[in-house]
Amino acid sequence: MKPAFNNGHDGSKSMFSGERVLIWTGLAGLVLAAFMAVYMTLYGSRVLPEGNVESAFSFNAALGVFILSIAAILPLAGMGSRPRKVFRWLLAFTAGAAYLLESVQHLRGINPRFTQAGSAVDHIAGITFGLDSMLLIVLIVWLAAAFFRKSVLAERPLVILGIRYGFLSTMAAVAAGIGMIVLQSRFTGSSGNLIVLHGLGFHAVQTLPLLGWLLEKSDDAQSRKVMLVHAGSLGWMLAVAGIGFQTASGMSVAELSPWTLTAAAGMLVWLLALGTALRKSVTVTWRVRPEAPKL
Repeated sequence: MKPAFNNGHDGSKSMFSGERVLIWTGLAGLVLAAFMAVYMTLYGSRVLPEGNVESAFSFNAALGVFILSIAAILPLAGMGSRPRKVFRWLLAFTAGAAYLLESVQHLRGINPRFTQAGSAVDHIAGITFGLDSMLLIVLIVWLAAAFFRKSVLAERPLVILGIRYGFLSTMAAVAAGIGMIVLQSRFTGSSGNLIVLHGLGFHAVQTLPLLGWLLEKSDDAQSRKVMLVHAGSLGWMLAVAGIGFQTASGMSVAELSPWTLTAAAGMLVWLLALGTALRKSVTVTWRVRPEAPKL
């Protein structure tokens, strides 16, 4: 039997292949998020003087999903066994440290990044968190560079195309993260919030390769499938750009403006592309389903 995510390819090119460490690391974030959800249900989200368990919940959940996404695509990056092992363990260490700092500090009532009430040790922890974030950025750039080599595209071109677009969108998330470190805050202007851009950019690593993965099962012409991946990915990037300009203007993403309309149009394009890819995938799956044996 072929692995669930093999999709007709050999095991070395199937998603999640050989990435048990990163799978468990990603799941750890989801478990921590579940713990934070239970804590909030029992005690509320605020922990004096400046802790916010809701922030720890969203951070752990988002990072956990991101690590699982990297676990899925890392086997497709064409890395040698030694560089891949180094990357895997560095990413697991970086994520584990981030989980620990985010969760423990918020539960102690301390802002893990920009504390105004903590001790000298807490300020050192905040600096450590910043350095950990910078290491994560280096790892993201390292992996992105691996996917832009010409040799990687040959085996699974639709998925790799989506991954490339995903990492281009992730660069906006990286820029937002650096901005938060420089500003020592997530806020811009009167009501802008960099965390929205940060999250939307990082989620591209899940959403855009999904287009290619679904279309691999379609029997459409390859050129039409490539065009659909391009269209959906450019729509997502248009949404990221709209949110980016809205945030840079110091406005909330809830405020109506040409930039929010641009972002909404981009998301609509992505949703239409996703719906089309899903329909084509499901149609082919049902068409080739083997008939039940006759009695």
